[in-house]
Amino acid sequence: MTVRRGLSDAVWPAVPSGALVLVPVGSTEQHGPHLPLDTDTVIAHAVARRSADALATEPCGPLTVAPPLAYGASGEHADFPGTVSIGHEALRAVVVELVRSLSLWAGRVVFVNGHGGNTATLDSALGQMRAESHDVAWTGCGVPGGDAHAGRTETSLMLHLAPERVRFDAAVTGDTRPLAVLLPDLMARGVRAVSPSGVIGDPAGASAEEGRRAMDTLVSSAARRIAAWTVDGRGRLAAPARTPRSGAASR
Repeated sequence: MTVRRGLSDAVWPAVPSGALVLVPVGSTEQHGPHLPLDTDTVIAHAVARRSADALATEPCGPLTVAPPLAYGASGEHADFPGTVSIGHEALRAVVVELVRSLSLWAGRVVFVNGHGGNTATLDSALGQMRAESHDVAWTGCGVPGGDAHAGRTETSLMLHLAPERVRFDAAVTGDTRPLAVLLPDLMARGVRAVSPSGVIGDPAGASAEEGRRAMDTLVSSAARRIAAWTVDGRGRLAAPARTPRSGAASR
């Protein structure tokens, strides 16, 4: 049995004991002049819901999607009005208490993370939870080869998921240098010091079709990781090893 419409729409007798629960984690932070503040949350929630649908045919047992956690660690965006960050310590406490509460009736718990700033907190919190014998893990929503923030990748995803919420005529090109180059300045001085618009990347060329393909990639990756359930010490779900093709030479 699957609680198809998600936990928020369920009544308690319909919630199966031992369910796999997917918890989307996002942020409320600036995403340039053209994307809404809840972009990360919208993407994480969509990946969680569609991954639940994809896993319905897998031997994962009953599963459901929890309401998204819409506040994260977004201190690097604090110079932009509208950003709401609860910081690493508060986020860590929330994640720990969510796991402890969910574990009273759920089986496995997976956090589906849509905001890179939450990564260190999830590593720390879920590492502790696994050490306490909770069956919990997390996976991210990064698109291979995508740009960092409010650029072509996220704009395409939002054009696919919520086109009416994208103000594409207000989109501007931000700092397009690789994130590895920008990271020291971002950590030391915040996003605004690097990109006054808040965009890191270039939204030009974004499309709903590109967003659909990116979403398919995210869902496929998340569903495969959850089904394989290979978890490292930080609680991260690893990509399953590829099965060698028949007749391939041994190495």
